[in-house]
Amino acid sequence: MLARLTALFALVLLAAAPLGVAAQETDAPTQIDRSATGGAQTLEDILRRQENLKVDDTFRRENIGGEPPQVSDLYTRGGASDADLWRAMRYNEADVRTSTINPNGKVLIQDGGMWWLHFRQGPLATYGGWLLLGTIVLLAVFFLLRGRVKIEGGRTGSTVLRFQWIERFAHWLLAGSFILLAFTGLFTLFGRKFLIPVFGHEFNSVLLIGSKFIHNNVSWAFMLGLVMVFVMWVWHNLPDRTDLTWFAQAGGIIGNKHPPAKKFNAGQKIIFWGVIVLGTSVSVSGLSLLFPFDMPLFSHTFSVLNGWGVPGWFGWSEFPVHLAPQEEMQYAQLWHAIVAFVMMAMIIGHIYIGTLGMEGAYDAMGTGEVDENWAHQHHSIWYDKVKREEAEAGRATTTPAE
Repeated sequence: MLARLTALFALVLLAAAPLGVAAQETDAPTQIDRSATGGAQTLEDILRRQENLKVDDTFRRENIGGEPPQVSDLYTRGGASDADLWRAMRYNEADVRTSTINPNGKVLIQDGGMWWLHFRQGPLATYGGWLLLGTIVLLAVFFLLRGRVKIEGGRTGSTVLRFQWIERFAHWLLAGSFILLAFTGLFTLFGRKFLIPVFGHEFNSVLLIGSKFIHNNVSWAFMLGLVMVFVMWVWHNLPDRTDLTWFAQAGGIIGNKHPPAKKFNAGQKIIFWGVIVLGTSVSVSGLSLLFPFDMPLFSHTFSVLNGWGVPGWFGWSEFPVHLAPQEEMQYAQLWHAIVAFVMMAMIIGHIYIGTLGMEGAYDAMGTGEVDENWAHQHHSIWYDKVKREEAEAGRATTTPAE
């Protein structure tokens, strides 16, 4: 099941990430006259490579030398040159012996990742950055137009328990770890472009070393919080008919009437399932990055997609299924970052509603107690149920003598 979900998630990545690769593949290498260089690369080869165009490197791939002469250990290697050795290593043709039993351990040089580097520095950073900035700008405009959602009738001074301490602990464990992961991830992606020019290389180096340590270790707290939140709240976030009313009234934004809701309204359910689904995906890809030799995801995913015939739907050639750990990490890193950007944009909206956007909303996760007017205004079905249970409990503990 996980493999199928990952396969579906990978469709989005593949629709965007390898566009540069697909473009290169459609740009068939031209026939270049290498007679003047004796078969070696020419200036035209170099220029095409700089423009990320397809280059016919057969003249290099096939020139990796032959078997070295059989000589004594006391002599030099004779006809075997360093250039031959490095070319053989680059094209994974070298006779390499390693201490690992994993065949991927013999891949000493993996030079197929330039598309990943260009995508990471270009579209990923550009569109991801604009997504976050655009979300903040839209929320600012919405606040200027709508203003803060006030408690109708003001605060009563009487409160009702909304979340137990264990629920608040799970929420803040998940929220706090996610904020640390988000900032350290952004430092890693944007540090070279924005931090080095301002603070210098040494500051950026220290910051990223610390960010890597925090990111790798705080991730376990995030996954623990994700599991806790899912177990405690999943039954409250199942869709029901009240969600249709909530959507029809846009959560009370349109008009002055606030739709009835249970413990969680339809908007909160979207946030919940978004966090669970995207959080699971980003966790799995993160584990794959931590353990690339033990948790390769995309080799199997691409095999499944090829079996379904997905590449043919878009007129693409089949996806590669024999991936080195470095290639697995490149795909996993891009997917990890894309999902993280979507989560960050969603959480920015969640933070806005819970703080600046709605009066009294923060109390639910601050003290766990919310004003009764707030509860009746935003979660009237849940509030009425709580009051009935309190009344029934009160009658049950009252004796006739009393």
